[in-house]
Amino acid sequence: MEIKGVLKINDTLEPKIWRGNALNSSIRKRLITIAEDFFNDLGFEEAEIEDITFTGSLANYNWTKYSDIDLHLIMDFSKIDENFDLVREFFSAKTSNWNKLHNITVFGYEVEIYVQDKSEEHHSTGVFSIKNDNWLTKPTRIEPDVDEKTVRDKISSYVDMIDRAEDHLEEKNYKEAYDYSVKLAKKIKKFRQSGLEEAGEYSHENLTFKYLRNNGLIKSLFDVRNNSYDKMMSIEGDFDKKFKIFVGSPSFDEQKGFNRLNELEKFQRKLKNRHSRMKKRITAQGLQFAGSPFTKKPSYKRGKSAPPG
Repeated sequence: MEIKGVLKINDTLEPKIWRGNALNSSIRKRLITIAEDFFNDLGFEEAEIEDITFTGSLANYNWTKYSDIDLHLIMDFSKIDENFDLVREFFSAKTSNWNKLHNITVFGYEVEIYVQDKSEEHHSTGVFSIKNDNWLTKPTRIEPDVDEKTVRDKISSYVDMIDRAEDHLEEKNYKEAYDYSVKLAKKIKKFRQSGLEEAGEYSHENLTFKYLRNNGLIKSLFDVRNNSYDKMMSIEGDFDKKFKIFVGSPSFDEQKGFNRLNELEKFQRKLKNRHSRMKKRITAQGLQFAGSPFTKKPSYKRGKSAPPG
C-alpha cells in the first residue's frame, strides 16, 4: 500500500541498515559512539545512559528515502534533578542544538538524537536496543487501515495554512507572519502528538505531519517564522522617520459583506504570490543537481501568456 509522499509499507526492513532482523554490526558500533560522544560532552557525573535505542520508520517496514535514524538515549531524569520538566527542556535544547550543528548520515539517512526519560512511553511499533543488541518491540509487517480521504483533506488544510503564512511574509506583514507561523507550528506539533498517543504512527495526524515534513512544508513554515522575526528586528534607513509614518498612517477597518471586485483582486494577488512556491514544490523540491539533458533548474516565474493574477 502507498499514499504518495506519506506512507509506504515495504516487504523488508531497510537492507543496508539491517541484516534480516539484526542491526548491521558496523552501524551499531558507530551509533553507540555517536551517542556516547554526545553524552560525554554534556559533562554529567550524576547520571548515565541506561539504554540507546533505534526507533522510527527505519526500525519498521514503513521506511522511505526521507526517513531519519532516530537515536534515543534513555536516562533517569530524577538522578539529575527532581524537576522533570526542567530536565526535559534542558535535553530538548541540547539535542536541538546538536541536530542543527551536525549532519551525520548513514547510507544517506540523517542521524537525529533524542534524550528520553526511562518512564516515558514510546508510541513506535519498532524499538531496537542498540546497547543490548536486541529488539524491545519487534515490528510486524501489516497493512494499516488508513482513511486516505481524511489524510488528504488534512494535508490540504495544513498546506493552505502554511501558504497563508508565506503570503503574510511576501506582503511584508511581518508581525502577522511571525505570530501566525509560531501559532501554526505549535498547532501542528500538538496535532501530531495527539495522533501518536491515540492511534500510533499510522494515525492520520502523523501521516499528515510526515507529508508536510517530507515535502519541505515544515521547513517553509520555520523559514517564515525566522525571516519574519529578522525583518521585524532589523533597522534599515531612517528608522525614526519610517516609524512616524507607520504610527501616523490611518487604520483601515475590514469591509463587511462580499465585494466581488475586492475579493477577486485579493484572490489574483495570492495566486500570483503562490505560483513560484507551488512550481518549486512540484518540479524542483529537494537538493538534487540539474543534469543532462536538463542542465539547469526550471524558472519559477509565471509565463507571459499566463492569465491575470
